[in-house]
Amino acid sequence: MPRFFVNVEDENNIIIQGDDARHIGRSLRMKIDDNITVTCKGTDYNCTIKSISDDMVTLNLIDKHICKSEPNIKLILFQAIPKGDKFETILQKSIELGASEIVPVLTRRCVSRPTEKDFNKKLKRYEKISESASKQSGRGIIPKVHSMVTLDTAIEIMKFNDLNYILYENGGERFSAERLKGIKSVGVFIGSEGGFDLEEVEKVISNGGVPIWLGERILRCETAPLSAISIIMHLTGNM
Repeated sequence: MPRFFVNVEDENNIIIQGDDARHIGRSLRMKIDDNITVTCKGTDYNCTIKSISDDMVTLNLIDKHICKSEPNIKLILFQAIPKGDKFETILQKSIELGASEIVPVLTRRCVSRPTEKDFNKKLKRYEKISESASKQSGRGIIPKVHSMVTLDTAIEIMKFNDLNYILYENGGERFSAERLKGIKSVGVFIGSEGGFDLEEVEKVISNGGVPIWLGERILRCETAPLSAISIIMHLTGNM
């Protein structure tokens, strides 16, 4: 069933406008009485189409429920900026797997070093990727894509989490189901192509981060976050 994200202020007057309305009528060729799902803040509203035009689609509410596909843990990915279009791939796949927020981090070993202005020019595209991936995977929210930050700023953000991990190729603990029991929010730090330098790792650890080792095989920077998110979702019963 088609899914769209809307701001539901009145359950008796649910409206879809703009590009989504045009997509429903022109691309999907939906008609009056067709079934459609809209999502707002983690709640799914199952509806039928009451009226349809190029500018607006009005809906009749059938029932509502908490989105079953939304993870019960908030996962924030702190991703060091990679080269090329790898960030777009990481963004799309991490959202499909359940990440709640993505924080791009400029670290010492980042080969790609965009200015804040240049990075922000791409934010609209990243937000569209986030929305598209959320629709495709049936998410209950559209995960937030932050502006690029420094490692120090990322560390300040991570302090709001119950638990934080940093993946480090030179050793650390294994992921533990015991450590994740009762955890509501978790952060995961992933390096760019060159990983993190030792001082950066120590800074995260000194602020409560747990170093994690994924074994002898060295994973690419676009593979590591997907592996880590998948493991956490599995250990918390979300996969």
